[in-house]
Amino acid sequence: MTTNVLILCTHNSARSVLSEGMLNHLARQLGKDVRAYSAGSAPSGRVNPYALEALTNAGVDVSEVRSKSWDEFAAPGAPEMRIVITVCDSAAAETCPYWPGSPVKVHWGYPDPSSAEPDQKPQAFELTRQAIAYRMLQLLALPLESMGNAELQAKLEALYKS
Repeated sequence: MTTNVLILCTHNSARSVLSEGMLNHLARQLGKDVRAYSAGSAPSGRVNPYALEALTNAGVDVSEVRSKSWDEFAAPGAPEMRIVITVCDSAAAETCPYWPGSPVKVHWGYPDPSSAEPDQKPQAFELTRQAIAYRMLQLLALPLESMGNAELQAKLEALYKS
């Protein structure tokens, strides 16, 4: 049974898109039955071109990447999410979306690479992509299919602290 993961931020243009792309890419490479989706509580309607560049440079297919509202995932017929991850950065005074309907919820904050100086944006996005990829590899290393929700919640929280 597929483990569906919803990754939320505010604008769904950078960190959540990087997370969705990396988790799906790595899950395919590792043969894991995991599917990531991303959305925003106030989507910008566009994906940051630096996010697309970082994903493309890492070998990720970005042909279907788009900025989405979380309303898509609350609608009837939407895939049932087991895990919801927020990726906002509270240090930047961002309000992270709250998702009421998933058994496992965790916050993995990352600084917003969009706030980097223009000449530093490519590097900021690449470093954020690498940090996200590392944590997604840790998630994929877990025996998701045999873990209960409480155990999974504790492991995902511990990953953020490590």
